[in-house]
This record gives sequence, C-alpha cells and structure tokens, in this order.
Amino acid sequence: MNTEFESASWEETFELARTLAGKACPGQIIALDGDLGVGKTVFAQGFADGLGITEDVNSPTFTILQVYESGRLPLYHFDAYRIGDPEEMYEIGFEDYFYGEGVTLIEWAELIEELLPEDCIRIRIEKDLEKDFDYRRITIHENHCN
Repeated sequence: MNTEFESASWEETFELARTLAGKACPGQIIALDGDLGVGKTVFAQGFADGLGITEDVNSPTFTILQVYESGRLPLYHFDAYRIGDPEEMYEIGFEDYFYGEGVTLIEWAELIEELLPEDCIRIRIEKDLEKDFDYRRITIHENHCN
C-alpha cells in the first residue's frame, strides 16, 4: 500500500517521521531512499525522536552503523552510501540488527537492495524544485510488522 505525503519544510519531514515512529514495532526494517540532500537524515532524526531517543542522531556515513538504545525500542541506523559491495554488510553482521529487537532504518537502501527483506517498509523522499526549494514528496510503501 502506497501513501504519499507532501512536506514544505524540514520540520514537517521531521514530524512525519516522528509520527511514524509511534507505530514502529520490533524487527521492522525501513528502507529510506532519495537523492543527496533530500532529508533522509532529517527523517532519521525525527524517527529517533519519535522513539524517545535522547542522543544526537547523525548520518553514520563513515561508520556505516549507529546504534541508539535510549528509546522505547533500539534504533539501528545504517547508512549504505559508502558500501562498495553488499557483501560488506555481512562483515558488519547486519543480520543481527535486521532481525533484532529494535527497528532498523537504512539510508541509501537501494545500494543494498538484494539484502532487503520483501516485507520491509520503503520510504522514498524526492524534491520537486518546480513547487519549492523546500518541498518534498514522501512516498511510503508499508507492509505489516514482522
């Protein structure tokens, strides 16, 4: 099932993610895609806030993975941007996180497409400069919780 949202600001993107986090359940995997600078990290920050995570959340571009455990569920925040080969994810032990007790959120998920389970939630963030510089279209393809 696809649902589309329009966001006119980073605050609206943050709030949408915050709201979605309220429905998150253990074992859920969220694949977050979109071009550079569309707001994937803002979305991740809002999602973390919605889980009650109190730590600063930044894109784990150089570390690939950040684990946050201060919320109602752990958040496993991956950034696949620097993954040269999906096999590198095995070195990190991604399966322990994907199928763990928390929620997994993956920025640049399209780069590890073959590792994603069929029932993951897909979220695509797109700009439309004809509408406005800050405008974002956020499309969510949701499946049931694992």
